[in-house]
Amino acid sequence: MNPLITLRIALRALMRNSMRSFLTTLGIIIGVAAVIAMMAIGAGARAQVQAAFAAMGTNLLILLPGSTTAGGSHGGFGSMPTLTWEDLTAIQVELSSVKAAAPTLRSNQSLISDENNWTTSVTGTSPEYFGIRNWPFENGAGFTQGDVTAGAKVVVLGKTVVDRLFGKRVDPVGQTVRVGNTPFSVVGVAAAKGQSSTGQDYDDAAFIPYTTFARRIQGGLSKYLSGTVFIQAVSTEQTPRALADITRLLRDRHKLGDGQEDDFSIRNLNEVAGAQQQGTDTITNLLASVAAVSLLVGGIGIMNIMLVSVTERTREIGVRMAIGAKPRSILLQFLIEALVLSVVGGIIGVVLGVGIATWLASKFQWPIQIQVDVISLSVGFSGLVGIVFGLFPARKASQLDPIDALRYE
Repeated sequence: MNPLITLRIALRALMRNSMRSFLTTLGIIIGVAAVIAMMAIGAGARAQVQAAFAAMGTNLLILLPGSTTAGGSHGGFGSMPTLTWEDLTAIQVELSSVKAAAPTLRSNQSLISDENNWTTSVTGTSPEYFGIRNWPFENGAGFTQGDVTAGAKVVVLGKTVVDRLFGKRVDPVGQTVRVGNTPFSVVGVAAAKGQSSTGQDYDDAAFIPYTTFARRIQGGLSKYLSGTVFIQAVSTEQTPRALADITRLLRDRHKLGDGQEDDFSIRNLNEVAGAQQQGTDTITNLLASVAAVSLLVGGIGIMNIMLVSVTERTREIGVRMAIGAKPRSILLQFLIEALVLSVVGGIIGVVLGVGIATWLASKFQWPIQIQVDVISLSVGFSGLVGIVFGLFPARKASQLDPIDALRYE
């Protein structure tokens, strides 16, 4: 029999019981919708984690000084200056696994323009800092190594600081702001970077050469670096090697024996990002697995209804066989009915799942990422479910004896 004729007969049979057909597909609809929605939210969360750590920097290691200990009370890393400027130079020059390193000395200061003032975090650093942080300039070119050497009074402003001091859509490059009581010339505006996952505004910051910071703001500590060091490995794959190289170099420079603890700490943000992403993936896969179970339940529902349909239409099957329909035509008809139910349910589920994901994103401010491959896989899997669970009822229908079928009441 012509497959198109078989398809038309199958569709006509389904339309005769449209409500039952819809209820049969409901399990598939719910399963596919749940899979699409959960995977979209999970992918969005994964992308958000990646973006948050990408905003912090590429292949980033953060080196912190040691901790104080007094009366059994530990001050935590960063409370004891143990890193020297010579340590920083050694890291920059001696380690092939390190691409760049920049000191970060921080203090909250009041910045004053001609009309406004704003208190923000002022960071003393080097030009390499902006490359390590993947932080381009919106205006200007930033300060140079020559500015660091000369201790120049130049400043790079974040977008939030610019908006507060000069107003929106104003280019402040070339203008003067006072940091505390010292006038600084604005040489650059860092591009908008947004917020961290904890709500920190990266753009609410100002940056000056670390030599200027030491002379004009902080003072003190001579050979010791009273802050942290941002370090960029040459590649993501080389980050663990860079961490090991830095640890070995600093232990050797600080003359630490085998039994002594490190007097510094190194944080590998790639590992933190990987752990967070792994946790997100685990939750996403768990939710998707639970949702996939409803697809199997929907498949069982299709098989159940198809078995009922075979029983109800036994005389119809007998008549078709009596006038020449072959068993494979009967098998194909019922397989097509099961396939149509599952695929239509899958398509409706996709539309519903995308709608649910979009609604959740807008209502709860959740990130989503619609994945075409997941949609295709869901529809394909729903079709496979229809074939697998429709095969048994279809075989049963095709193996009916025509005479017994005609006698069936």
